[in-house]
Amino acid sequence: MDSFVLFFLLLLPIAAPKGSHSLWLLATYIKGQTPFPEFSYVAMLDDVRVLYYNGKTKTLLPRGNSTAEDDVFDSNILLTISDYIQLSFISKWEVATKNVNKTDDVLALQRLVVCELRDDGEPGQMITRDAVRGSTTDELLYVDKKFTYQGTLNVPAQVLNIHLEFSMRRHEVLYQPFCIKTLKGYLKKRRNQVNRKVKPKVRLLQKKMSSRFRVSCLATGFYPRHINLTLFRDGQPVADHEISGGDLLPNADGTYQMRKSLEISSANKHKYTCSATHLSLDNKLDVYLEFDPGEPFKSVISSVLIVLALVLVFGTGVLIYKCRQRRAGSLKSDYSSASTSEESMDAVF
Repeated sequence: MDSFVLFFLLLLPIAAPKGSHSLWLLATYIKGQTPFPEFSYVAMLDDVRVLYYNGKTKTLLPRGNSTAEDDVFDSNILLTISDYIQLSFISKWEVATKNVNKTDDVLALQRLVVCELRDDGEPGQMITRDAVRGSTTDELLYVDKKFTYQGTLNVPAQVLNIHLEFSMRRHEVLYQPFCIKTLKGYLKKRRNQVNRKVKPKVRLLQKKMSSRFRVSCLATGFYPRHINLTLFRDGQPVADHEISGGDLLPNADGTYQMRKSLEISSANKHKYTCSATHLSLDNKLDVYLEFDPGEPFKSVISSVLIVLALVLVFGTGVLIYKCRQRRAGSLKSDYSSASTSEESMDAVF
């Protein structure tokens, strides 16, 4: 189940604009032998898990809350919406899996539902995105009481129009009002958690790779997830087609990281700058690197020499210590032998 959640987590920065807040519902419908219930979902405030629903037992389980949150939403309405989603999964199963090998042990449908609250307190867009095995099949975008549909399902136009009309009314009357009300309720309860600001740790790394070098701009440990990370060469932004990476990845502590890398020739000598702008920073944060192809080799040589010197000193000390122990043992043995001889002579005389 965590892999399903992680898949959707990586989509978070795509769907939620900077500065807004959003409520997410990440639903999974599974057919096959698995340890998971056939239908379940996780609700998230921005990127913080707040609720889990088990479709087998029809129970709502809070996640990560330190205070009572029973008043955030109407559980009866939420359970009704849960039943709607499960029924839509069942009715869509045959259509969505028509071109999928049904002899597979496990098949899964996934649905992402998200509503957004803009900075001005007004509802933003609401998205419903369905997927089979991680590949999107269709998407509904509801904004300003208008629907936009994109999909790959082979559905007759007349059936599709009826479905869109029905969905628009349900979004307008039930889905969006309930989602926005619940979102505002969770924001009051979890405001400190979702509004926290953690500054990024920015580093510019240089690594030798056979005949080339890799310069990496790394920002990690920051929250919230929105960040602008730019790699400059001699004061000019490096072109996107030269850069690899740039994906936003979650850390285990709830913060995020991003890395952008550039491979360069060992013959080049430039000044590189890693620049980051983030909500936790008053100004942009710049880290510099003066690249000299000879420096990494020199630093490696000096490091090796230091290590060898330490090993030599340590080895010499151990050798001296063992010699002293051996000498002391020898003297003690001689003294013991002499004492024994004197005692023997005393016994004779």
